[in-house]
Amino acid sequence: MASLRRVKVLLALNLIAVAGFVLFLAKCRPITAKSGDSFRDLRPRAEVANLTARGIGSVQDAVLKRLSLLEDIVYRQLNGLSKSLGLIEGYGGRGKGGLPATLSPEEEEKAKGPHEKYGYNSYLSEKISLDRSIPDYRPTKCKELKYGKDLPQISIIFIFVNEALSVILRSVHSAVNHTPAHLLKEIILVDDNSDEEELKAPLEEYVNKRYPGLVKVVRNQKREGLIRARIEGWKVATGQITGFFDAHVEFTAGWAEPVLSRIQENRRRVILPSIDNIKQDNFEVQRYENSAHGYSWELWCMYISPPKDWWDAGDPSLPIR
Repeated sequence: MASLRRVKVLLALNLIAVAGFVLFLAKCRPITAKSGDSFRDLRPRAEVANLTARGIGSVQDAVLKRLSLLEDIVYRQLNGLSKSLGLIEGYGGRGKGGLPATLSPEEEEKAKGPHEKYGYNSYLSEKISLDRSIPDYRPTKCKELKYGKDLPQISIIFIFVNEALSVILRSVHSAVNHTPAHLLKEIILVDDNSDEEELKAPLEEYVNKRYPGLVKVVRNQKREGLIRARIEGWKVATGQITGFFDAHVEFTAGWAEPVLSRIQENRRRVILPSIDNIKQDNFEVQRYENSAHGYSWELWCMYISPPKDWWDAGDPSLPIR
């Protein structure tokens, strides 16, 4: 209990420091800009000077940059919460860069039971960082696209039942790490009446400490099934847009902006991002070729080759209907 109180006090002090810092920035007096100053220097006085010279839009940019820096500071303070769960944080380690991760012969023996239970190598998942880096497989033209700053916010909803804790938390970390903070309204975890003890108090305590106010947990009192579970998540969502995902995914950089932009243009659109594969045995990220998603007459999800007019346009950044 004493250690829990210390963590709460530390978190409260960090939040107070963040609020005070933002208020200080808002009231900071103008400073004359010097030639050669740039945001790359990360020097507060130079930044404030550039803000004054470049106007309100730049003020917003700088505040976002400052908040990002503060986010990193708070991250370093909170880093290590996963150790009590036997999990790892940080961008390195096994599986870094989406490469295949491996186990020693002794570890392979221990992994057999959990592998059969979950349908993927959950033991290996615990040895892979919750923040591991993965490759950016977007076509070059996609990376060059620019988007407005007025995009709507999204509520990300994960549905799970008896999923491995490490896989759920990697999905959460990945969503936070690769979604711009001003676009991510919240993350909602819908537990469709799981039996696993680690998915109860340990999961809830971790997300409440690690991402206070950002991650919500919804508990179904009985097994509702995928669609009704999604609806339960939608009921508590407060974002302008809701995104439904499996709880065993990893997001890449730049995934959110094109999705939100397309819906902003036409609210009737239902968007499905391009989905690559995470191999169940070694968690290697495997690129899938360009394709659309659809359903067979039996309602099985299937990949559909893009139509001829899409190929003829010669622009891989175009959406596929």
